[in-house]
Amino acid sequence: MESHRVFVATFMLILHLVQAQDQPGFINVDCGLLPRDSPYNALGTGLVYTSDVGLVSSGKTGKIAKEFEENNSTPNLTLRYFPDGARNCYNLNVSRDTNYMIKATFVYGNYDGHKDEPNFDLYLGPNLWATVSRSETVEEIIHVTKSDSLQVCLAKTGDFIPFINILELRPLKKNVYVTESGSLKLLFRKYFSDSGQTIRYPDDIYDRVWHASFLENNWAQVSTTLGVNVTDNYDLSQDVMATGATPLNDSETLNITWNVEPPTTKVYSYMHFAELETLRANDTREFNVMLNGNDLFGPYSPIPLKTETETNLKPEECEDGACILQLVKTSKSTLPPLLNAIEAFTVIDFLQVETDEDDAAAIKNVQNAYGLINRSSWQGDPCVPKQYSWDGLKCSYSDSTPPIINFLDLSASGLTGIIAPAIQNLTHLEILALSNNNLTGEVPEFLADLKSIMVIDLRGNNLSGPVPASLLQKKGLMLHLDDNPHILCTTGSCMHKGEGEKKSIIVPVVASIVSLAVIIGALILFLVFRKKKASKVEGTLPSYMQASDGRSPRSSEPAIVTKNKRFTYSQVVIMTNNFQRILGKGGFGIVYHGFVNGVEQVAVKILSHSSSQGYKQFKAEVELLLRVHHKNLVGLVGYCDEGENMALIYEYMANGDLKEHMSGTRNRFILNWETRLKIVIDSAQGLEYLHNGCKPLMVHRDVKTTNILLNEHFEAKLADFGLSRSFPIGGETHVSTVVAGTPGYLDPEYYKTNRLTEKSDVYSFGIVLLEMITNRPVIDQSREKPYISEWVGIMLTKGDIISIMDPSLNGDYDSGSVWKAVELAMSCLNPSSTRRPTMSQVLIALNECLVSENSRGGASRDMDSKSSLEVSLTFDTDVSPMAR
Repeated sequence: MESHRVFVATFMLILHLVQAQDQPGFINVDCGLLPRDSPYNALGTGLVYTSDVGLVSSGKTGKIAKEFEENNSTPNLTLRYFPDGARNCYNLNVSRDTNYMIKATFVYGNYDGHKDEPNFDLYLGPNLWATVSRSETVEEIIHVTKSDSLQVCLAKTGDFIPFINILELRPLKKNVYVTESGSLKLLFRKYFSDSGQTIRYPDDIYDRVWHASFLENNWAQVSTTLGVNVTDNYDLSQDVMATGATPLNDSETLNITWNVEPPTTKVYSYMHFAELETLRANDTREFNVMLNGNDLFGPYSPIPLKTETETNLKPEECEDGACILQLVKTSKSTLPPLLNAIEAFTVIDFLQVETDEDDAAAIKNVQNAYGLINRSSWQGDPCVPKQYSWDGLKCSYSDSTPPIINFLDLSASGLTGIIAPAIQNLTHLEILALSNNNLTGEVPEFLADLKSIMVIDLRGNNLSGPVPASLLQKKGLMLHLDDNPHILCTTGSCMHKGEGEKKSIIVPVVASIVSLAVIIGALILFLVFRKKKASKVEGTLPSYMQASDGRSPRSSEPAIVTKNKRFTYSQVVIMTNNFQRILGKGGFGIVYHGFVNGVEQVAVKILSHSSSQGYKQFKAEVELLLRVHHKNLVGLVGYCDEGENMALIYEYMANGDLKEHMSGTRNRFILNWETRLKIVIDSAQGLEYLHNGCKPLMVHRDVKTTNILLNEHFEAKLADFGLSRSFPIGGETHVSTVVAGTPGYLDPEYYKTNRLTEKSDVYSFGIVLLEMITNRPVIDQSREKPYISEWVGIMLTKGDIISIMDPSLNGDYDSGSVWKAVELAMSCLNPSSTRRPTMSQVLIALNECLVSENSRGGASRDMDSKSSLEVSLTFDTDVSPMAR
């Protein structure tokens, strides 16, 4: 007899193991299990569990303390915990549009010796599933997948380190646990028996875990030894359906109660019935089912020895969160109600839509291409929820469509190899930054096919070869290519020639060199003769126009040494028509309108004799503008340096300075928000060039709206470089210098410490940005807080963007764009220079603001005049790629 029992037990175990291995679609993950111990068959169920290695790219393995092992068994003994990162995710391959029961088990077991109480969030994809706050708990949800992959994520919400022991998925039939909307989070699952036995796989083919519910004092257990037909859609276990509960008193109702939080939570209850008693001819069992006094269904009579499942057709809300389910006997019934088993679920509406499927696949391919698998923030959904979006990624969000990726910044990420082809599948990309890596190969032509692209930053790599013409000719694109040691061709003229072609051009080249040498020799003879003649003339000049040692009588500084762009004072008089038309006045002196060669308009700044620092600033500006050139820096046409008479001749900026337009003193129309953004982007590009494009880097030191000039197309250029300073070559991060600048724009850290860095310009630019946003004075003593930065700070605490934004715009702007700009400006004004963004980062952020503003629809973005419309059209049609 004993051997027979052993045989039966062995046979049943083998049967369980075979069933477990053959069960299709089950996913059983033992989190923290070492690969050498994987896979294994769990005792009791026979289910095959495997290690989580390969399903998660982060975390550390642990094991519950020995004193907790007695009450647990594999797979509860091991766990994975996540000390690093805000969100850590498991990535599972699943079947699309499949109804899954998903279970996550958490057994703290004092694995870390801290005796803490868990507190962290559990996410399914981008949506919050549950908050884990107990030392031992199982979270279960029934959810229909929307794609071929599923992320289960643990998010840190405080000091407690998230952990997980087991992760299990079981596919269900499509026609079970159907809801109007949303997913079902398990509240409880009970069958009515006094056995105390827990039933799960293989008795329940879906591995639903059924806990025996001890009967109430006024209940009686009903059971049968006969077989119950359980072949309905829910495929319940014989053991679950072979028992049930009924009231002892035939006239009483069968009541089941539970609570939900929050009280407005909606619930579904699934009740499983089978008549277990043999009814006499005159016996009837009939009852109605009610939830909190409202009819769910009925009258209902269970079918003898056959399972039926009944549920509410729509989710119900329990009054004050207290749910009372009642089975109420009808007047014609002779027997009390009967219930075999019940499951209750709350409804979770997962409102957060996952990132666009194509974009999500593309960015994950980029991640794989560059080996960024272990980047801590690059887990789970790329865009959502927003607080966990991937670092270096920004997305566009809509209520009705999935988020799309429009910004990718992988600067200084240690990237190697070519520019990944997967990038071309990020079809909504507007800004791409891959600077300061070690990328090689050519600039790919597919970048030009990105329809929405506005900025591509490839600086500081090892790229080589010709830049595709399609990229150079792309309208509206800002292309940054400098600091690549292998010169990038920007004209297509440097294609490699064959050996025969090389030989064929030797003779013409030699001939050209000889001709050039003859011309240079003749030019040298001419210059020598001219110098001798000039020296004779200089000897006849009045004493006030020269000094014996070649220095200016107003300064001990040496005279400017240059080979071109020098005008005589008499030429200055002629070009200004004897200083007829004044354009403006400043601390340096008066600015006059003029013409060079009678054709080219210029602005001529004449140094005032009363300017104490005049010559020093004059010399600094000339020497800087002679060696730096950028489309967003005012060009120097020439200068005059004749003793007391000194002048700077600039390119003419037809629309004056920005201050005039913001104050309305120059024109009647109002600069719209889009145009303001384009102006500050131009200005930022000029500053960014001074900080990064110049060797050594330059700091402007006097960034303000009066030093931002506008040409006829309202393109902005920085001006007035008299206070600019360069940094000595050698890696210095700052220079010590006497403080200079304009009150209100001056960096307070620089003012206190005399330590000048490029972040001082960033601070001043932040003030300019606030001026553009608010159109209010930088300093206004009538305000509660005179300084504009302090005033905006107060307004921000109220969260009212309308009170900050220039009221003359009448709300015609994208509020998201404005908020980004305000946040950017305030970050530029951080008291600590190290916490301010760089001008490169400022530029990228401003382009995002412009993209946001351009993407809005509805309201007109034209300025309040025909002139303003022309400005907008000019910007739209006169933007070309710039390779530096």
